[in-house]
Amino acid sequence: MKLPIVAIIGRPNVGKSTLVNRLAGEQSAIVFDQPGITRDRTYLPAFWRDREFLVVDTGGLVFNDDTEFLPHIRQQAMAALQEASAAIFLVDGQTGPTSADEEIAEWLRRQPVPVLLAVNKCESPEQGLMQASEFWQLGLDEPHAISSIHGSGTGDLLDALIPYLPKVEDIPEDTEIKVAIIGRPNVGKSSLLNAFVGEERAIVSPISGTTRDAIDTVIERNGQTYRLIDTAGIRKKKHIEYGAEFFSINRAFKAIRRADVVLIVIDAVDGVTEQDQKLAGRILDEGRACVLVVNKWDAVEEKDSYTIYDYKKVLDQRLHFTEWSETIFVSAVTGQRVEKILELVDSAAEAHKRRVSTSVINEVLEEAVKWHSPPVSRGGRQGKIYYGTQVSSQPPTIALFVNESKRFNDNYRRYIERQFRQQLGFTGTPIRLLWRSKKTRDVESSSANRAARV
Repeated sequence: MKLPIVAIIGRPNVGKSTLVNRLAGEQSAIVFDQPGITRDRTYLPAFWRDREFLVVDTGGLVFNDDTEFLPHIRQQAMAALQEASAAIFLVDGQTGPTSADEEIAEWLRRQPVPVLLAVNKCESPEQGLMQASEFWQLGLDEPHAISSIHGSGTGDLLDALIPYLPKVEDIPEDTEIKVAIIGRPNVGKSSLLNAFVGEERAIVSPISGTTRDAIDTVIERNGQTYRLIDTAGIRKKKHIEYGAEFFSINRAFKAIRRADVVLIVIDAVDGVTEQDQKLAGRILDEGRACVLVVNKWDAVEEKDSYTIYDYKKVLDQRLHFTEWSETIFVSAVTGQRVEKILELVDSAAEAHKRRVSTSVINEVLEEAVKWHSPPVSRGGRQGKIYYGTQVSSQPPTIALFVNESKRFNDNYRRYIERQFRQQLGFTGTPIRLLWRSKKTRDVESSSANRAARV
């Protein structure tokens, strides 16, 4: 289902991100007292009464200034307006109308999109109407006095918005695959996003830290919908100061948690760094499916038929704890093998949500134990696996009921995990094995019986 889009437009620092968070009902857009924090366009779901829509946060519009990121921000804001069902033009009630507001209003009047004028920072009910009345001169019909921070006036604003939004009678099951694009700064995450989309969806610049927010983009390939989440580059913790970058990285970590599959982008020229290892470890801890994307493969010099295999060996050594993930070598700039990434995403997402019957799991266990018996302790007592069952998916989690979990060392546990992967095809996703001791179960059962008697 394609939800209608509402674009939030305005000059820098009028409170657009604060209004987006108010409408979306969550702290998702970065809010920080500094102009230019929002650069790309960020989509968040929202609803009012019987309407559902996507609210789009855009960067502050500044015309007649081509310094730094301002031309890119204008391009993103214009792209948001082109796909919007309606727009909210946000102005600052405390400063009053400015020449920049008049310039944006003149531009908006030429657009084929209905525009609502919202006067922000009207915290005082008595002064709010007076502040809002000054903006009649912009020629955009009635100005709505609101406070994005306190929420006052936003209900009336949304009531005025409803006629421009179609009703959503039935929402089909969510079948989209959420894909987070993660990596260090300047490894080509935004370039990869743009290569998928076929347009400049995210701002690309050699300046580190260009992407601030986690940016959602929806694309469709062969009937499958993907939500691509571009994120800020994640530097070492010791280099991060409190401020915009701090919030950006928190958004990136949240993107990992809400993703089905994570693309960890590695710079082919720089190779695997310590920070790449930490990011891969975090993906494993969060239990997300993963694809390793080695970008800038076109920039690797003196390649031959063995280069890719030698590079893969280094990856396996440095990122051995994600050996279950698929690896692909691409160039976001030339588009080399970019579309094949989605094939790996499909298989990883399928494995991540797969459920296997208890009978099949126990067949694998039986065969594994025949080939390699559980270890025996110094006292001659051998570990025993009674049975196993899958207790959850995303990631696949299998409980193994044994006589004593401490009898199974790390080597044997890794062996059992390998057997599940080889026999059941869990490629691209971590597997969690829960080793449950019989003694523990007996204690839990006894405690439950005692509680029942009481």
